[in-house]
Amino acid sequence: MNNQLLEEVTNKYLKNDRDQFKVGDGVKVHVRVREGEKERIQIFAGIIIACKGSGIHETFTVRRIASGVGVERVFPVHSPLIDKVEVDRESITMRARMYYLRDRIGKEANKVKEKRLFEAKRKSR
Repeated sequence: MNNQLLEEVTNKYLKNDRDQFKVGDGVKVHVRVREGEKERIQIFAGIIIACKGSGIHETFTVRRIASGVGVERVFPVHSPLIDKVEVDRESITMRARMYYLRDRIGKEANKVKEKRLFEAKRKSR
């Protein structure tokens, strides 16, 4: 009974116009940042390493390498502060979480099997 009530209250805050993305995809997250009176859009680009939760509590974690240091940021999917999520490159992953990328260094940290490269190899056979 409580779950139904919770769903009814939160349903109006869910955003249906979000792009479809999955773990392993390279994305650019456009986040609204407020500094005093001004508001601007800041882009956080990286690879999605995890998606968790459901409904209003759904989140995704984006990881990128900045100045040789790994930076991760967790975003709520239905947050009003997220302007849009652009999918740069689609991937083929066999896992629900890609935490193993945390142990990788350099170019290896961004390596995922890309869908377009996989399809190109398959067509050439």
